[in-house]
Amino acid sequence: MMQVAITGASGSVGRQAIEALSDEEHDLALFSHGETQDLETTPIEIADYDRFAAALEGQDVLVHLAANPSPRADWDAVRGPNVDGLYNAFEVAAENDLQRVVFASSNHAVNTENAVSAIKPESTVGSPEVVRPDDPPRPDTYYGVTKVFGEAMGYYYARRTGMDVVNLRIGWLLGRDELREECAERDGSGERYARATWLSPEDCQRVIRAAADAPLPETPLTAHGISNNSERFLSLTETMQALEYRPKDDAAEVLDDDVDGRDGLRTD
Repeated sequence: MMQVAITGASGSVGRQAIEALSDEEHDLALFSHGETQDLETTPIEIADYDRFAAALEGQDVLVHLAANPSPRADWDAVRGPNVDGLYNAFEVAAENDLQRVVFASSNHAVNTENAVSAIKPESTVGSPEVVRPDDPPRPDTYYGVTKVFGEAMGYYYARRTGMDVVNLRIGWLLGRDELREECAERDGSGERYARATWLSPEDCQRVIRAAADAPLPETPLTAHGISNNSERFLSLTETMQALEYRPKDDAAEVLDDDVDGRDGLRTD
């Protein structure tokens, strides 16, 4: 049985990770920033190196989701958890000889200049070019900058220690009703962004399980984690090939109330 530690377990992505890995093949250790009434987790401050190191004793895999998740946060708000805490995550994983770290990166690390407005966050402009995992990073916020930093740390530790590292660029996790509500309140550019970057809860579970379990063709591996959106600009080809990820949902089908007639998976 694989021992899996999940930080940020009480967050929206963390809860999907729990659903994805709650089976007889995984034994989960759940950590969160504070106590939660509806979920049994161990409170931990990821900036506290010694406590973090002790928490990972005996673990095989770390799914590191703990971070300030706000694209609108200023630098002082993100540098503690997203920089210092991220360093601790990789260092204590190496100290405890973990086999793999799945780092929750973000589409905000690579939002291209011709795709996302520099003035209006989370708004798609123009005709975006396809973004591949090995394209140069183009962060759109301080939050995005910290995700580029995290991917670089993943590269460093993978090469330094041989540890498996998956830099998983997670898209916009929303339930179907949440997606409809967001798009109803947005202008055309905002809706296009949501259609392009949406990650359904079910596909979130699929991609996290793949990132935690799949044999890696190389380390580190950078992969995009979004649904099978017909209007996406983040390539899924590499994720589908390297991790055998099989997304099933499409924002356009949800928003256009067209849930039938799906011919199969689109490839880039």
